[in-house]
Amino acid sequence: MAGKVEVGKKVPEFERPSTDGGTTKLSSLKGKTVVLYFYPKDATSGCTIEGQNFRDMNDKFKRAGAVILGVSRDDMKSHDKFKTAECFPFELLSDEDELLCEMFGVMKMKNMYGKQVRGIERSTFLIDGQGILRKEWRGVKVEGHVAEVLDEVKALS
Repeated sequence: MAGKVEVGKKVPEFERPSTDGGTTKLSSLKGKTVVLYFYPKDATSGCTIEGQNFRDMNDKFKRAGAVILGVSRDDMKSHDKFKTAECFPFELLSDEDELLCEMFGVMKMKNMYGKQVRGIERSTFLIDGQGILRKEWRGVKVEGHVAEVLDEVKALS
């Protein structure tokens, strides 16, 4: 899983533990548009709202031929609990070792209660059916974001 992603280039293969009980590989999604969204932490306010927004628009993403995948550094137990509590119809991927976070360059120093901490910068990546990165959103603000991603997905199809 070496290398950084770049818009217009093929995304390197990855495989991560998934809430479906197995693992999710990028190559297994060939032919589908993939919305890969990185969020800081399960069951926190902003992350819950963002997940709920993706959940509530999931059918529209599906109709446009897209699969949604959420990614954080939380373990599978936390992901399973979060997915169940919020009735997410999409999978959450665990990236405890930060390999995917590093590949997509989403780890940043952030201020939390006056302290510098290293964490995930809320980001979304749009990968087309051939595995090419078509668009990226970094430093995402939750409000209105999911609708904007859906518009881009529709523009791709």
